Amino acid sequence: MKLSFVIPCYGSEKTIGFVIDEIDSTMTQKPEYDYEVVCVNDCSPDNVLYVLKTIALTNPRVIVADLTRNMGKHAAVMAGYSLVSGDIIINLDDDGQCPMPSLWELMEPLGNGYDISMAKYSEKKQSGLKNWGSALNRRMSCYLLGKPKDLTIENFNAVKRFIIDEVLKYQNPYPYLEGLFLRATNRIANVAMEQRDRFAGGGNFTLLKSIRLWLNGFTAFSVKPLRIASVLGVVIAIAGFFSGLVVILRKLFFVPDMQAGYPSLLVTILFVGGLIMAMLGMLGEYVGRIYISLNNSPQYVIREIVRGSLVE
Repeated sequence: MKLSFVIPCYGSEKTIGFVIDEIDSTMTQKPEYDYEVVCVNDCSPDNVLYVLKTIALTNPRVIVADLTRNMGKHAAVMAGYSLVSGDIIINLDDDGQCPMPSLWELMEPLGNGYDISMAKYSEKKQSGLKNWGSALNRRMSCYLLGKPKDLTIENFNAVKRFIIDEVLKYQNPYPYLEGLFLRATNRIANVAMEQRDRFAGGGNFTLLKSIRLWLNGFTAFSVKPLRIASVLGVVIAIAGFFSGLVVILRKLFFVPDMQAGYPSLLVTILFVGGLIMAMLGMLGEYVGRIYISLNNSPQYVIREIVRGSLVE
């Protein structure tokens, strides 16, 4: 059996070498497994590409893919998937937070009928703002993508090859791995383990990138936001009708000299107008992404692939 490790790399020139060394060290525990390490440089601004090429020259198991643009973490992972040859694909980060010593525990559920095995951390080693964002994303996934509430999706996971082959059928831009996994199978297990501190440096996943990823999730894999907008519009229309009816009845039968309420009218117009603009913006987001997909915008573009001293 062969394992393929896929590592998206961005801003990790000081850590990626330790991550690869740890993979090599862990795999010596079970020499019956063959393996490869696919590292994808997501147009990183530091010298991580040079570091990766240097490692590839001395480590024949390392494959380096260099992207022409920063396409986002999930697109970089998809680029890595396109190069793997293993029976099981292991996803992990480039900063050392994924606990490689727990690899064999992570893989155990795959032998018990599960298609994907995910790490489940008791405590996330990240800022409070990112924890809040992760919690919001989990709620979104449960409602929009049908993710079970007790399931945790993490970057450290093991996936059977046929699931990866199914994921690769998604050729459109804006890939969202959580949605792709959830639509491919419901046999996903969690394995409890402890997340580690980064080997060096800080996180590169900014708030803006998190928002973009969140948009990918609910615009590419669910139409529920549009249904919510439709229901909300109907509810407001009904509320407006009955409010108007109440005002007319009061004017005719109860308070004949009732004065017109300009402030309340202005507030109502602003509220409804803002709501309409938000709904139009949501609709425009869907239409815009459809347009980009129809124009065959690429998920990623690989400038070169390095295998040892060979450059493709």
